[in-house]
Amino acid sequence: MPDAVIHPRRGKSSPQLGPVGVLAATDPDLRRLRDGLGFGRDEGRRLHMSRLYTASESLAGTCLAGPLVGAPYAVMIAETLIAWGARTLVFLGWCGAVSATVEIGDMVLPTSALIDEGTSRHYLPDIDASAPSASLAKKLTEMCAVDGRRLHQGPVWTTDAPYRETHDKVRDYQRQGALAVEMECSALFTVAAFRAAAAASLLVVSDELSSLSWRPGFKDPRFTRGREIACDVIGRLCSALTAT
Repeated sequence: MPDAVIHPRRGKSSPQLGPVGVLAATDPDLRRLRDGLGFGRDEGRRLHMSRLYTASESLAGTCLAGPLVGAPYAVMIAETLIAWGARTLVFLGWCGAVSATVEIGDMVLPTSALIDEGTSRHYLPDIDASAPSASLAKKLTEMCAVDGRRLHQGPVWTTDAPYRETHDKVRDYQRQGALAVEMECSALFTVAAFRAAAAASLLVVSDELSSLSWRPGFKDPRFTRGREIACDVIGRLCSALTAT
């Protein structure tokens, strides 16, 4: 954009990426995706505070980056991948259940993200929610259907402040139909729309706060299994995307 002082761009040593970029919020999921997507022998390169893998043995045109946390940093990574050639971004993250119908280990596919973070409004200042690419979200839904795992589709709440998820805020976002709370989706959807790229996300429920008391599930076997399935889903999606 002509009004920006700093632009994301490729440098002389920057790789030319293929069209598909996978973003993993956490290091455990990054490692699982690295192996599952064929990057097991790729040592990767440093990308800010993350690692970028570009040499998959089975998925040409796909890259993998992470870990990342929070809207500002997620957007830095997304901007870089887009500038280097990625046009489709798939994000795997964790979330806290806000709806009582959502349980630990379930998967959530956001159909929109309610903005309670500061990054999106630097791109599109007049919006209160952002949305994934409809076609990419549809493909992700189709890949999820293979396993018969519980998949919830609906709005999520994206926050910058996990320790300020107050009782009043939880109730307010419940009234708005939010299924879960997380820290990256609305900003990723916003920057993708701004850069004319496609983005979608798949989240696994790691904890619950729908009752206004916190129930962590990070050691729950359902959460472990949910993450395994989510990584498999993204692998199938990448195979389908690179085959077309």
